[in-house]
Amino acid sequence: MMHCTMDDLLALQAGEASGWARSHAEACATCRGELDALYQRIAQLKALPTRRPARDRWPAVREAVVAERRRRRERWGVWSVAAAAAVAGLLVFRPFGTRQADAAELARVKQESATLEQQLGRVDPDARVMSGRAAALAAALEDRIAVIDGELARLGPLEAPPGPEELVKLWQQRVDLMQQLVGVHVTRAAYVGL
Repeated sequence: MMHCTMDDLLALQAGEASGWARSHAEACATCRGELDALYQRIAQLKALPTRRPARDRWPAVREAVVAERRRRRERWGVWSVAAAAAVAGLLVFRPFGTRQADAAELARVKQESATLEQQLGRVDPDARVMSGRAAALAAALEDRIAVIDGELARLGPLEAPPGPEELVKLWQQRVDLMQQLVGVHVTRAAYVGL
């Protein structure tokens, strides 16, 4: 004897079954039992509680991102103040320690560094999205700049005076890193604008 298939039973449940399936389900106890079990499963599924998505996590995620950006800016600000203090210390305590040509080169590199810092100050990191790779590169460059700033602060008036070539070299490294950092931010801004 041939029994109803699951498709036949589902069609019976939906009221769309063929005449053969209807008459067979009425006559066959096995198919009628399967049809009753199908109705029970459907009723059990309908009785399950409605699953609701978790509460909106966006405010918490946004708050964490904003807090991290704020910490980075504060750290950047502290290192900028330290670099400015180092520059002021160098200018006040050792204005005559370098030769005229070295002093001119040092002044030029310091001015270039100040210009790049102004450019970075005009970049608003919150206004645009930054890829993970660009963010990692920017963080690495900021860390390297911080190391150079620390070295410049260490070479203050308490240490043995470094040669002017060493100062120019450190400031030039700082300028090179800042140019790369500006490039990361400007390139990111150009691509985001497309």
